[in-house]
Amino acid sequence: MSMSKVACEKLLERAHLMGMDAGRASTPTPMIVGSPSTPFGSDIDYSKKTYFVEGGACGFAGVVIKPARGKFVSYLRSIGMGYKHYYGGYYVPVREFGQSLARKEAYAEAYAKVLSEEGMSCYVDSRMD
Repeated sequence: MSMSKVACEKLLERAHLMGMDAGRASTPTPMIVGSPSTPFGSDIDYSKKTYFVEGGACGFAGVVIKPARGKFVSYLRSIGMGYKHYYGGYYVPVREFGQSLARKEAYAEAYAKVLSEEGMSCYVDSRMD
């Protein structure tokens, strides 16, 4: 797949915009974080300080483009976006949506879909923090 710099810019913009739309449209399940009433308990002692985390579970997500070559990967490298993935390929992390794993995963899924439609082999890689 031969792409010009302008085509790479447009692809990146479209993937980012689709990712932003998906991230904003996702509805994470909020969580409450607090101290258990016993050392290994699974309940929350509400007499102690608790925190409401609207974005749900915290984590990281990104898109792995594999193999890590081609005009688009070269373009990403040239603008300092992404890096070599530990298991091979080129990793583009999601930098938006704070720590919300659900929103980051939604962004990455939409981003990967745009790249896949352009014939690139890629997948979403995520983990809880």
